[in-house]
Amino acid sequence: MKAMYGFALFCAVMLSSCNSEPSLQKYFVENSENKNFLALDVSPEIINVDQKKLSVVELEAVKSFKKMNVLAFKLTDKNKTEFEKERAKVNLILKDKKYQQLMKFGSGKEGASVSFVGTDEHIEEFILYANKKENGFAVVRILGKDMSPTAVMAMISVLQRSNIDLEQLKPLQQLMK
Repeated sequence: MKAMYGFALFCAVMLSSCNSEPSLQKYFVENSENKNFLALDVSPEIINVDQKKLSVVELEAVKSFKKMNVLAFKLTDKNKTEFEKERAKVNLILKDKKYQQLMKFGSGKEGASVSFVGTDEHIEEFILYANKKENGFAVVRILGKDMSPTAVMAMISVLQRSNIDLEQLKPLQQLMK
């Protein structure tokens, strides 16, 4: 009888931990091996800057940055149907209330949006989504710890001044061709 209760408890825990809701993290995992996508993980080492020359806010921003995931779909004549299907999936995921939209540019067919997960002062991730009907789309997840909009603006400033390690971005050059 104890074995039966143990098995039932195990099944209940397993079933409750399975979350069937779509998320960007799941979407990235599901498509990282798809031939139509380019998946890229970028480490904090891409930021090559003298930390002694950073302000306190900039230094905190750099320390809060953990990694960046990029998933890009390159549109070709052969995958137009899949492009529309995948773009619709991303749009549906980003409509979830978990993803709070900060701004949007362009129209539904072309444009970009910036969203975040977390609270205003404790942001876990920023999501940049851009799509263009002639080229494809890209989703960028910027992951960090307790990021804030101020930290993100400081990070952009640091990136503009840094000597970016372009070796990590080489796979994206393929997509741009």
